[in-house]
Formats: sequence, C-alpha cells, structure tokens
Amino acid sequence: MTDLHVVDATAEHAEEIVDVIHHAFSARRVLDPPSTALSENATTVAAAVAAHGGLLVLIDGVAAGAMLFEVDGDVLGLRRVSVNPRFQGRGVASAMVGCAEDTARERGLRRVRLIARVELPDTVEFWRRRGYSVVEREGQNLIYAKAMPIELTIPTADDMRAASEELAGQLRAGDVLVLSGDLGAGKTTFTQGLGAGLKVRGDITSPTFVISRVHPSLAGGPALVHVDAYRLGGIAELDDLDLDASLDDAVTVVEWGHGLAESLAPDRLDIVITRGDDDIDETRDLRITPAGPRWAETGVSLTPPVLSAAERD
Repeated sequence: MTDLHVVDATAEHAEEIVDVIHHAFSARRVLDPPSTALSENATTVAAAVAAHGGLLVLIDGVAAGAMLFEVDGDVLGLRRVSVNPRFQGRGVASAMVGCAEDTARERGLRRVRLIARVELPDTVEFWRRRGYSVVEREGQNLIYAKAMPIELTIPTADDMRAASEELAGQLRAGDVLVLSGDLGAGKTTFTQGLGAGLKVRGDITSPTFVISRVHPSLAGGPALVHVDAYRLGGIAELDDLDLDASLDDAVTVVEWGHGLAESLAPDRLDIVITRGDDDIDETRDLRITPAGPRWAETGVSLTPPVLSAAERD
C-alpha cells in the first residue's frame, strides 16, 4: 500500500524540491522557448517557499512531487508543478492540486492560476479535467485559472437576502445560477435577494405552478428569469421552456436545477443551501461553486455575516 503524504514545504525541503523539479522538467521534450525550471536551485526555491509557500509530496518517504506558490492579490499562483517520472500515474499531481486549492480557500483567495505549455497536450488535458479554464494566451503559454468555492454560514433569512443581494452586484446578462437545497432551505429567499440587487420588477415567489417567471429590470439592467425545475421530468422538458432565447440577455436562476440545468451554460454558479437540523433553526450553510472561464477570470466574493455569540456556539 502506497504511503503518500502532501506536506507544506519549508526551506528545509529546498534540496528535495529542486531534485523533483529537475527530474520532472528534464524528462519533458525540448520546448521552444525552453523552460527556465532547470535553473532553479536550493537558494531560489528556499526564497520562493519563504515568500509564499509550496508543497512537497512524499511517497514512502521519497520526494515524488512538488510545487511552489506565488500570491498576487486574491490569486494563488502555482509554479514548477512537478512529478518525478518515477512516480507518475500514482495520483501525485492530483493530490497536490487538491491541497493547493485547499490552501487557496484557507487563505481566503478567490482564484488559482497557473501557466501550461500548449505543446504538452497531456498537461493541458490534466488541467481541463480539474476544472481549470484558459483565460489568456501568451505565445506558447496558456494561462489557466479556476475560481474557488466559497462557503458561508447564514444565520437568518434576512442575512440570506443580503448575501444574494451582494452577489447580484457581481452578475451580468448571460449568467446562470443552478440552485439546490431541500424543501424550505431558502432557495426562494436567496432569489429574492438577487431580485432586489438586480432591481427587477415584481414579487419573487416560488414559481412552481408556472415553472418559469421573467422579472424585467427597473434600472436598465438584465432581467431575472426564475425557473423551478422541481416538476420537470428531465432535460427535454427543460429545453421545452426555450430558455436559450433569453439566456444571453438575462440572469437565469434555476431552482432544483442540479442534474438538469448544468447543460444550459458552461459558465455558471452552482449554489447549494443546506438547512439546520430542525425547523426552528434558521441557520443555513451556503456554498457557491463557480464553473467556467467567465468566473475563472473574476472569482466570487461575499462578505461573511456577523454571527452573534450564540450563533457561533
């Protein structure tokens, strides 16, 4: 059984990291222009780790993978992502990327970013499978990014409306939100906050009996299309609503959309609201997972609500 550990890199790991980087990059085919990775040494790596951190993967105590971090504003950059060829195919890169994303969330950073070479199709495919999107190209370099999920504890219905109203300020025409949660979790409450933030006309209530409602803007912005997919039998019935006709011009929110509405757009926000253990508890857990290049370029930011002492306990 493989003993794989991912550890936070320190300056003491510099020699091991350099060894992994040199083994990994020297095994790649020659690129034009060539990578500068082979110029890394213990001094440069130790300085990079001291400044921003990094990761080292150990398999049975042997250095198998490494990466260096670089923080720029709200972005965690991944540098020198390396796997010793001896350990390829053993999940080293995936383990590192998962831990790097955990690091970004723990540090409160909105996005993860890296550079991959277009001449390395296996590398390009790896990042695509991990949900990263190309947001820019510089010569042979593809700039990949991924927005990090955010998780908040929401104490009250008013706090839920305030959170979604703040989110509305980051939305634009063409955005799709796929909203999931149990009955009574607060999906419609969340949508009401969006409507307030978007300044649309009409009371926002559950559209179960009409399936879809359009709320025009009162301020020259995008309309809000509010869909309830609870009674839809599948993707074919969702297609019958002809949402494609309004997608580009509106913000579309699909309640009960998990497993159905993801096909509407590659750029979307997957939102899950989880209720407390009983009907008396108003507290909700809100998780927003951005997907696609639109959000990879910006990420999502929400101000955590202030919890009372009782709510913190």
